[in-house]
Amino acid sequence: MVGISRKINFKKYWSSKVTKESDALTLEEGVFTFSDPKKIALSLKRSALDSQRRKAGPFQSAMSMLNFYINRAGKGLPQKQKKILERAKIELRLLFDRK
Repeated sequence: MVGISRKINFKKYWSSKVTKESDALTLEEGVFTFSDPKKIALSLKRSALDSQRRKAGPFQSAMSMLNFYINRAGKGLPQKQKKILERAKIELRLLFDRK
């Protein structure tokens, strides 16, 4: 029974570990909790441009991390914060001149 519990805990929290310990980007502390979508986008852009470890381009790395966070937070993410993060995607596209 202990083995099953351990698997569930790992599956439940692996995404938090990825967000905190991502080898691709060094994220600003609390970036996904900011209330300003533009501030989130600027922080992600800065992290992506500064990173020497990312495997993809800066835009793809930043957008992937944002999508990863939104998808993994799931139902636990307050609707207000989800809207802010969705607007941050738009801001990120604008900052990278993507449409």
